[in-house]
Amino acid sequence: MWTMLALLVITSLAWMAFVRPEQERQQVMADTAVASATVATQYQPSDSQEPQFVSGLKQFWAFTGFRNARSGNLIMMAVGLLFIFLAIRYEYEPLLLVPIGTGILIGNIPFFSDGGMNLQVGIYQQGSVLNYLYFGVLKGVYPPLIFLGIGAMTDFSSLISNPRLLLLGAAAQVGIFVTFIGALLLGFSMPEAGAIGIIGGADGPTAIFLSSRLANGVNLLPDGTTVKNLIGPIAIAAYSYMALVPVIQPPIMRLLTSKKERLIRMKPPRAVTKTEKILFPIFGLLLTCFISPSALPLLGMLFFGNILKESGVTKRLAETARTSLIDIVTIMIGLTVGASTQADVFLTKESVLIFGLGAAAFAVATTTGVLFAKLMNVFLPADNKINPLIGNSGVSAVPDSARVSEMEGLKADKTNHLLMHAMGPNVAGVIGSAIAAGILLSYLG
Repeated sequence: MWTMLALLVITSLAWMAFVRPEQERQQVMADTAVASATVATQYQPSDSQEPQFVSGLKQFWAFTGFRNARSGNLIMMAVGLLFIFLAIRYEYEPLLLVPIGTGILIGNIPFFSDGGMNLQVGIYQQGSVLNYLYFGVLKGVYPPLIFLGIGAMTDFSSLISNPRLLLLGAAAQVGIFVTFIGALLLGFSMPEAGAIGIIGGADGPTAIFLSSRLANGVNLLPDGTTVKNLIGPIAIAAYSYMALVPVIQPPIMRLLTSKKERLIRMKPPRAVTKTEKILFPIFGLLLTCFISPSALPLLGMLFFGNILKESGVTKRLAETARTSLIDIVTIMIGLTVGASTQADVFLTKESVLIFGLGAAAFAVATTTGVLFAKLMNVFLPADNKINPLIGNSGVSAVPDSARVSEMEGLKADKTNHLLMHAMGPNVAGVIGSAIAAGILLSYLG
């Protein structure tokens, strides 16, 4: 590999120095306008007798990533490599962290540009492939498609059989509004704080959807200033903490529950009829979107995907939505969000604050979910208690937070399986975070 790379570099240098005629070189220099003039001024000596080979080497060096790399680029590359390591070594959300980590590497390859040269290579260069793909993030195209796939793969049976679990999904959304208040106290504007707060919903597509509407670097505030573009930091924070759910949640769950509570056995969920499964997404669509019409792009697609799944007559469409479609969109959204983290855009004070608020949001959401389950048990009969370990699954990181409930339950009792119970508040959390996003959008958009 190194031999081939060396041959490629030597061939390129030889071509630049000897093969290309001087007239063509001058024409290329003229075409690159200001940028090429800058390079000529900085890297070509005043002595006109300097060998053309040396001049070619200096020009080549001026345009390499090695010459233009900054410490921020190296820091972000280290973050990208960390994401890839966590995904491969520990399998923390590999379908998300591998595309995002690779996107971070791509987005931080340094290149020379002073505004005079139209280098169409990155997210922020108009006309580049990545810029076109990033359109789906900026305009909120990808999140509804993700929700379509989620709906087509989600079984609402556990929620239908035990509707009270919906309350746990709602309780976990307290993290959104606590984070919203925290962002306001730290000096963010109302729309920016709303976009940051949705991180507490632990739902990456919802975070991207809301930030593309509220914190997009385009909308104007009442005082005439422009909101900050926080899409990249918010999306990276949301997906990062989603991947770290198995690390963040267990200590909080163990701290808030007693050994006796962790041993609670819940009644098996009742069998759900096909009619109930078909009616649930229809009535769910109408009810939730009447409550929060602004959430229609997300909830409409979520319940549409579930109708495709449960109707039984659109199996091909449901299969496409939950496999090929969601896989393609996941690649696009992960790669482009990762590539949007160029060091000069991403490494700011606001990004650090957003990551801090994101960590607090997940902790608060987990805490409120577990505590609300304990509160519900105060009013429930002794033979129908809720194991408070499933309260964490109101955080809508599907299905990871439900898996954490299962693992913690098995640690307390190897025969006590909580996964089917935990999926109820888990899918309720998806619905709850989308409703919260719609409410924030209605007031702040």
